[in-house]
Amino acid sequence: MYSELRRKLVEKLAAEGYIRSPAVRRAFMRVPREEFVPARLRHLAYVDTPLPTLKGQTISAPHMCALMCELLSPLEGEKILEIGTGSGYHAALCAEVVAPGDLGDGTVVTVEIEESLARFAVENLRRSGYYGKVNPIVADGSVTLPLRRGFDKAFITAACPSEPHNVLEVVEDGGVVVAPVGTGYVQELVVYRLNKGIIIGERRGPVIFVPLRGAGVGGRYS
Repeated sequence: MYSELRRKLVEKLAAEGYIRSPAVRRAFMRVPREEFVPARLRHLAYVDTPLPTLKGQTISAPHMCALMCELLSPLEGEKILEIGTGSGYHAALCAEVVAPGDLGDGTVVTVEIEESLARFAVENLRRSGYYGKVNPIVADGSVTLPLRRGFDKAFITAACPSEPHNVLEVVEDGGVVVAPVGTGYVQELVVYRLNKGIIIGERRGPVIFVPLRGAGVGGRYS
């Protein structure tokens, strides 16, 4: 049942222009979204809408995951950073691109401030076969990260109040960071490109995300 619903969703997202590349299409066909939503909501896994998870957080709508994946343009073998693990679904999509099947040296490191959400994601990733390719860390993603520089690309799945300097500083030159930025109900999706020490931000339209939480935005769980 789920495989057919997944196929129909992928066809819909491709027809609407959200899925454009073969790599992202393959990832959406392979990653089982039903394994990343609460059991009571599995029947809605392939409806193109956000769904609640834990602690007032959501799993993004599939079209938003597709849009951000395409803007990030991950490549096989790359090291990707995510801030805001949530259910683990978006990280699994990226992992399927950077480390497809049993091949590739790519990896996704994902940071989650809420321990219970991180545990939820680990369970989902283990069950779906992506734990190991995705490496969850419980930490505050709004402040200086406990990670060395060396990421090829990064994305943030919660609204940043301003340019995410702490994430930009761990991405290598030539890299890309995709993030929703803004403090209102509606934010702007921004693609940051790092070029020889210069950061260029490209606005890619309005989006709605839950706010980033942490000490860097006015309190650890604000």
